[in-house]
Amino acid sequence: METEAIGARPTLYGLLAEFADEEALVAAATGICAAGYKQVEAYCPYPVHGLAEVLGIRGRRLPLIVLAGGIIGGVGGLFMQWYSAVFDYPLNVGGRPYASWPSFIPISFELTILVAGISAVLGMFALNGLPQPYHPLFNVPEFARASRDGFFLAIQASDPKFNVESTRNLLVEQGATGVFEVSP
Repeated sequence: METEAIGARPTLYGLLAEFADEEALVAAATGICAAGYKQVEAYCPYPVHGLAEVLGIRGRRLPLIVLAGGIIGGVGGLFMQWYSAVFDYPLNVGGRPYASWPSFIPISFELTILVAGISAVLGMFALNGLPQPYHPLFNVPEFARASRDGFFLAIQASDPKFNVESTRNLLVEQGATGVFEVSP
């Protein structure tokens, strides 16, 4: 990694390569990962089949966050109703017990769905690092096409195998139509 002085900010965030289409992007990502690069990100306007597997992206945390939110919502709904019916405001209606659990099910179900949904949205934002008003890739004008019709692959300079010239040459060999240096 190139630096201006010891302790100074890096002068380069990494390299950004543009590819013609999704097949070229997946092929290049396969070649880059096979070459041993670990800090690689792909940007494209729609999901590309097989790209997440090539880059080693696993989606195992969000389902656990949603499950935990659902359990917390369901248990919280049951506890809230049980506590209010038994301790805060006990009413004997028709000779039923105070903690009549069948009447607690609809509210508990609704709270399970509500809290699971909220945790899904908040978990997605947190795991994706959103909102992100600034990212170094925004400094490259061509990157604005990533949400319309561009296919990009970014390699960070903090990757152990990163060397500006050899990485640039590897990206060109993989079929990049353009390679851009990204400043931090």
